[in-house]
Amino acid sequence: MRIATWNVNGLRAAIRKGFGDHLQRLSPDVLLMQEVRALKEQLPSDWIEPSGWSTLWHPAEKKGYSGTAIWANQDQKEEQRGAGEPDPEGRVIVSRVGGVRVVSVYLPSGSSGEHRQAEKDRWLGFFHEWTSKLARSRVPTVLGGDFNIAHTAQDIFYAKSNEKNSGFLPHERTWMGELLSQGWGDVVREKFGDVDGPYSWWSNRGQARALDRGWRIDYLLVNKAAKKLVTDCFIDRQSGLEVSDHAMVVVDLDV
Repeated sequence: MRIATWNVNGLRAAIRKGFGDHLQRLSPDVLLMQEVRALKEQLPSDWIEPSGWSTLWHPAEKKGYSGTAIWANQDQKEEQRGAGEPDPEGRVIVSRVGGVRVVSVYLPSGSSGEHRQAEKDRWLGFFHEWTSKLARSRVPTVLGGDFNIAHTAQDIFYAKSNEKNSGFLPHERTWMGELLSQGWGDVVREKFGDVDGPYSWWSNRGQARALDRGWRIDYLLVNKAAKKLVTDCFIDRQSGLEVSDHAMVVVDLDV
């Protein structure tokens, strides 16, 4: 089973830029999406109920904002929306596909101001308790999405100059380490080891995308039950250059 996560930076725009081509090229069995920013009724007619896909949607109450979705090429069953708290911004949706639980997560960004950093910190406060239960579950669970946090200096090109910026603040990095200590495996870091990158998001400013000067803020985390099923993983830089400012992150499970 191939599971991918992708912050599409607006699904309507992504479709115009070649979303379908990359979906066909990488052929995920399950696609976790973030920042959908649309109701399915607002999509082009052939994408409202895309052929061959079972789709679940969790849009934000505010139109054109945030939102998550899960697409699967087989039947799926929705388990939950939100992470145990009200979720008007559509940031978490949980589904069961076959014998695997999948979670699409879009944690808030704090980069637009102190009020959004406060909302992000509120999420960081209650999200741990919720994920700790999933980490201990005997059901293979993949927690994927845009966490808006680069964990270590290897996950961000300009580490020193970003130490006071949201997404790389000391307490956010500590939080990410504590999340992993619950028993989650960071499949990309475990594969690539002690290297800088690979990155999953690039600023549109300067030549960050062309020069691969990015951040790794998109993760696929697996609990212990899922970790033993992992056969491969990678970050697809091409999808991040052509469609979104985020690349698709992919994990293969022997299911």
